[in-house]
Amino acid sequence: MKNSMKKIGLVGGTGPESTLMYYKELNSRIDELTNKEAMPEIMIESVDFRRAWKMVCDEKYDELTSYLLEKVNNLKNSGAEVISLTAGTMHIVYDEIVSESGVDLVSIPKAVCDEVLSRKIKKVGLLGTIFTMEKEYMKKDLIAAGVDVVVPNEKERNLVAERILNELELGIVKESTLKEFNTIISRMKDEEGIEAVILGCTELPLLLNSDNCVLPCLDAVEIHINKLISLSI
Repeated sequence: MKNSMKKIGLVGGTGPESTLMYYKELNSRIDELTNKEAMPEIMIESVDFRRAWKMVCDEKYDELTSYLLEKVNNLKNSGAEVISLTAGTMHIVYDEIVSESGVDLVSIPKAVCDEVLSRKIKKVGLLGTIFTMEKEYMKKDLIAAGVDVVVPNEKERNLVAERILNELELGIVKESTLKEFNTIISRMKDEEGIEAVILGCTELPLLLNSDNCVLPCLDAVEIHINKLISLSI
């Protein structure tokens, strides 16, 4: 097991809180799965979150591609075999990075889509950054597979995005924010018939889980980590 385990490469820092989660969970879970015989070798190329976020906000996607591509190539050239971005929003340039790097990045949206299909869910809610909720990169695999994807209304989207950026990205978790999010999810359930909700931002699991949410949560981080593990050991 130890000799055959593949080296994991993560493009992290988007944001730091979720990168810590990936690092901790990959180590502890693989340790458990190998009966405490092995832990993974993990390489992290950490980006400047503020710089990357500004590129997204300014729609400078060519610049973002180049910036993330540099990190992916550093991981590849240093021997990483299972490589991934650690933020849903950065998948806005996923196709371009894969095309230019030749690296088959382990996709968060594709992993989530596989999980939704395995659960036979036909209509799902999506929470995330404003870009994740309004752009197509997190939805297109689901839509192509025949799943209806519902996002909050404009006022709700703005609230969710603000709480992610100014609270969760900083590691701040508030009970009041949990109540706000559950109110939004409840409305989407009652008015639009969603069966579950995708936590499409890697910071959302800091706040929401299936124990405290009014609907089953599809945790993109959990799903993605499980996929990374399956490809590594």
